[in-house]
Amino acid sequence: MTRGLAAMHDVWLCRTHALPVSPRRRVHGRSSSARLVRIPCAVALCLGVMLVLGGCVTVTEDKLKKAKGYYQEGIANLDADPQQAFVSFQKAIQADPRHKEAHYSLGRLYALQRKYRQAEEEFREAIRIDPDYSEAHNYLGAMLALQDRWTDAIESYRRALSNPLYATPDIAWFNLGLALAHEGDMEKATQAFEDALRINPPNVQPAAIHLELGRAYYKLGYDTKAREELTRVSSLDKGGEYAAAAAKLIDRLRR
Repeated sequence: MTRGLAAMHDVWLCRTHALPVSPRRRVHGRSSSARLVRIPCAVALCLGVMLVLGGCVTVTEDKLKKAKGYYQEGIANLDADPQQAFVSFQKAIQADPRHKEAHYSLGRLYALQRKYRQAEEEFREAIRIDPDYSEAHNYLGAMLALQDRWTDAIESYRRALSNPLYATPDIAWFNLGLALAHEGDMEKATQAFEDALRINPPNVQPAAIHLELGRAYYKLGYDTKAREELTRVSSLDKGGEYAAAAAKLIDRLRR
């Protein structure tokens, strides 16, 4: 359901501001000693950057550890106590704003609460952190579809599928097929459903895919192909809701 923790690979940058260096300065109303050693500006700045960066690494590592702990706490509570999981994911993001999995998980919880706009924001933030985050692209597509933004949803599903390392592409293929069918592009919808069926082992119930593929063939007027797909649904989901829906379509084909 959720992705594993990402390796701590982010590069954190610090900025330093150069202070003007003057050869003499006033101390208690008098000029400072002429014996003061002047350090060239470039060297002083170099040392300053090294010192500041050293401090940042320590702070960042501490925050990353806290973020990791909060995230793991959230995952542990995800099913038993979603509200506590919600708080944990928020704390993880406060500790490390670039924790993409925390943004993704928070987005999923917003989606369960039907807060689609907030969910969309979290998925977009996860994608901003990692443009190849296919799971976030897929979930973003689902949120856009629920807001009737079908063209954008189709684009998000395709972005998810553009990553060759996407572990569960049949989910995005299936969602893409549904979106294309909604928009009336049945030819491309059938292609998407067929691509979803090629993934093994499956992450989407095969009966659901065969049902939608059969429905698309039916709307295209390919009665023989539609009947074949719908018959498979009946055998894959005996007594289930997919089988019941398939049976209704088969009845229409007989008329």
